[in-house]
Amino acid sequence: MAKPRISETDHGITGEFNTQTYDLMMRNMRDRGWIETNLIIKEGISSGLALEVGPGPGYLGLEWLKNTEGTALNGLDISDDMIAIARKHAIEYKLTDRVKYFKGDAQKMPFEDGHFDAVFTNGSLHEWAHPEDILSEIARVIKAGGIYMISDLRRDMLAPVRWFLWLTVKPKEMRSGLTTSINASYTLPEIQALLARTKLKGWNVRKHMLGIVITGRKPAL
Repeated sequence: MAKPRISETDHGITGEFNTQTYDLMMRNMRDRGWIETNLIIKEGISSGLALEVGPGPGYLGLEWLKNTEGTALNGLDISDDMIAIARKHAIEYKLTDRVKYFKGDAQKMPFEDGHFDAVFTNGSLHEWAHPEDILSEIARVIKAGGIYMISDLRRDMLAPVRWFLWLTVKPKEMRSGLTTSINASYTLPEIQALLARTKLKGWNVRKHMLGIVITGRKPAL
């Protein structure tokens, strides 16, 4: 049985040391091929204009752009510091013509109804203080027939898996952050109950070794 959930910050990652250390961890994950780009594409998110909620340093969305054609991306993050890093990485990837980053609270997204062909986010769900509001906002800004994918850790992962993650996290300074993130994440029944209280429709939830994946397509009008 999973231990009770312990909430984590919803203010994003800020400060020079924290953002640079987090960036190093995510770069290391990218270099190891652990970024979930292939999963996003496999779910059918491979064309049009996509929104990434909580892009952090930007690697996931930039890798998605690099591995798709004719696509464009908007990233929405609450942290000015992370947006600055993501914009720098967009220059490194030579993708500044296909990506724009916006500062904002995902509870009140600065986008029109039905603006995006797809929405994806990874590793942010456990940070949201009001997840129902953000999931309902995703339902609002995505087009009818649009695809979404929301992935995160899960609190009831097996102990050996948790231990493996802890050992492989680099820099080591991020290990405490990994622990708080796992403790703040949801179990599958919790996610199902949460989704039922939102405006998001057509969803499916499944768990894998490390976490949970929510996928779906907004019903056509």
